[in-house]
Amino acid sequence: MSSPTPSSARSQIYWPSVVTVLSAAILIGAEVFGAAFAGGWALAILFDLGDTGAHVMQAALFVLGVIIMAYFIRNARRIEPFSR
Repeated sequence: MSSPTPSSARSQIYWPSVVTVLSAAILIGAEVFGAAFAGGWALAILFDLGDTGAHVMQAALFVLGVIIMAYFIRNARRIEPFSR
């Protein structure tokens, strides 16, 4: 059996990586969610869905955007670890 790691060897937050990932997430999030709302509006007009249809399309694309952002953050944390 191996002994537990001493408390002095705990990992610490590496702030440059955290700031990098959060900055990229803000930039990409603005693009993804802007595209979701504009795309929902455009698709509703294209298919003549009306106001309610536009809101439904925007909500569906917004949920897709949340999934994309969660995937991005998860992969970004793997590439830029938050702790060292």
